[in-house]
Amino acid sequence: MHRALLLYFLLATAAWRAEASPATLQDGDIIFQTSQSSQSVAIQRATASPYSHMGIIFFRNGKPYVFEAIATVRYTPLTSWIARGKGGHYVIKRLKDAPTLLTSDGLAKLRATTSQFEGRRYDLTFEWSDDRIYCSELVWKLYDRALNIHIGELQHLKDFNLNDPVVKAKMRQRYGNHVPLEEPVISPGAMFRSPLLVTIAEN
Repeated sequence: MHRALLLYFLLATAAWRAEASPATLQDGDIIFQTSQSSQSVAIQRATASPYSHMGIIFFRNGKPYVFEAIATVRYTPLTSWIARGKGGHYVIKRLKDAPTLLTSDGLAKLRATTSQFEGRRYDLTFEWSDDRIYCSELVWKLYDRALNIHIGELQHLKDFNLNDPVVKAKMRQRYGNHVPLEEPVISPGAMFRSPLLVTIAEN
């Protein structure tokens, strides 16, 4: 009997970890994954983080979507977003002070700010302008402009590990011989490590 109960508990725990229930999610949650894109390994090595892609969760018609920057800034169903990542692995984080900061008014501001970015093209050269947007830049700027919250510290391109062979090759492909070393950058790894966030779901 005890073995049966233990097995049930383990299976139930595994099922919970396999996919975050919509009941556990909230607008404004931040989700991380290891992308399978051509630049993913370079991002991981440059930033010393396994996470190379991220987005922010919003509910639409009762269903969770990830607002993300890929080819363009768009909403992607959460299940599709998770399936696209390496091994289906993800981590979902939330502001520690969410009950205080993510009030109905705060969430309305966060949602309204998405209109500044939706439809913009992906930024392959990680510039800090709004003309094109990359994934972590999108989430960072949403929280900054809507709520004046800075999740993760901005760095400069020169602060990353640019000596790794994979990183060097990708940089040469993107920039040639003119690498903008002083360009401000926010990485998924920096946001993942932010003390402002706590983990609420993982698989």
